[in-house]
Formats: sequence, structure tokens, C-alpha cells
Amino acid sequence: MSDGGPLDEMALLVSRAAAGNSEAWDEIVRRYSGRVWAVCRVHRLAPADAADVFQQTWLRVLENLDSLRDPAKFGAWIGTTCRNESLAVIRRARRARPVDDTWLADRPGDPADDPAAPFLVADRDAELWQAFRRLSRRCRDVLRVLVVEAEGGRPSYELAAAALGMPIGSLGPTRGRCLAQLRRFLTEGIGDADGDS
Repeated sequence: MSDGGPLDEMALLVSRAAAGNSEAWDEIVRRYSGRVWAVCRVHRLAPADAADVFQQTWLRVLENLDSLRDPAKFGAWIGTTCRNESLAVIRRARRARPVDDTWLADRPGDPADDPAAPFLVADRDAELWQAFRRLSRRCRDVLRVLVVEAEGGRPSYELAAAALGMPIGSLGPTRGRCLAQLRRFLTEGIGDADGDS
């Protein structure tokens, strides 16, 4: 090549490869392929990913070879290019976890993913409140205090008895009768409440 030493020799190889000389390109690939594979190994890429990164690195080098300002730093440049490609593969792998199609087919759908779910919930709630309004006043008051407005989902029978003016012992049975009547209204569509609860 050149008598000016390895740096001049590398500059000459780069300029010739950038001009389309295949022998110069083959020499660069021969000299630096080991370094590219080493960077892939450092990033612990799977064999298929390492092969992709190897090819992508050389493609990037080929695309940008004529813009390399300092051919003496070619080794550092190709190492950085390979590192960036490796990190891109690692980031993509974290975002997308591959699964096989059979797992997806057997996986039950998430009800929250159903676009009709909000409408079905609204319809169910409307039916529930319609049935609730058909209950006697006493049943509506008992269920409102013990179920709907119970703090933290746990009713206080002492507070409910005081608020409703009922003995604590009668709250449980009354609640049970009211819930049974509400269930009947929802499943059978029976007419107005009889008001005896």
C-alpha cells in the first residue's frame, strides 16, 4: 500500500473503498470483522441478533464511508457504530416480547379490550337502577345504607340501625329479602314492589 505507515495505509484503503474499489473494501472487512463480532459478544446478543447487527453495522459503514473525516479513527468509528446498532436491538427486544401464535389464540381475551364493554356495563347499570327504583322505599333505604353507601365497602350495622330507625337484628334479614326482590326484578321483570319488606 503506502510507505507512510498504518494510518496512511488505512486512509488510502478508506478512500479507495469509498471510490468503489472492492479489493479495498474486502480488506477493511477482513481487518475489522473480528472487532465487530467482539462488540456483538460484549452486548450478549442472541446469534440471530448478532448476525443482524453485524450486517447492519457494515451497511452503515458502507453508507457513510465517504463522510469519514479521520480514517485513522476508523476502528473507533466502526466500534461505536456497532455498539449503537447493538443497543437499538436490545431496546427493541425490551419493547416487543415475541410470542407464538398458538399462545395468543388460547389466551382468553381481556374484557377491558372489548369495545362493547362500556356499553354493556352502562346497559347493565341502567337495568339495575331501574329495578332498584321499583323496590319499596324501605328496601331502597336499607340497600342504599348497607350496600351502596357503605364506607369502604363494609357496612356499619350500628350506624345503619340508627340512620334507619330499625333494630340491628332486623337489618340482615331485611337486607336479604330486599336483595332477593331486586334479583327477581332483574331476572323476571316482575311489576311494582309489594312494599311489605
